[in-house]
Amino acid sequence: MQHYQDIEDYLYQAIPLAQAMGVKVRHAAEDAVTLWAPLEPNINHCATIFGGSAAAVATLAGWLLVYRKLQALGVRGQVMVRRSQMDYQKAMHGAFSASTLPVADAVWQRMAGALAKGRMARLQLVVELECGEVAAGRLDGEFVVLPPN
Repeated sequence: MQHYQDIEDYLYQAIPLAQAMGVKVRHAAEDAVTLWAPLEPNINHCATIFGGSAAAVATLAGWLLVYRKLQALGVRGQVMVRRSQMDYQKAMHGAFSASTLPVADAVWQRMAGALAKGRMARLQLVVELECGEVAAGRLDGEFVVLPPN
């Protein structure tokens, strides 16, 4: 498995909560991101993953995907989550992963076009959670990219 130390280091510097949660980058390309997090720092009173931790890791995966795509396109902008909705399908009793689903090229091109015109870009992303190779949740999120000043 490829190690993404430079991306993890950036993630920890940009969003320190990621390091406190033990988040690891399992895959980070311009078109897909998978993050992994252990149970221990994210445990709740029922000895399962705390829902807030699950939502945070899913949000981080979406945020990192947009960040990586901006890098690949050579476009600058500030990535932010505008809104999100979490659907918890199953209690997670151990380490879990959050993987982004594919985004159509046309969506990325609209994003780049809006930023090139100095406008904010919006895009919808879906991130799926798995625990023990079983679907455990889903985040539907709207992310925005603000153009550079």
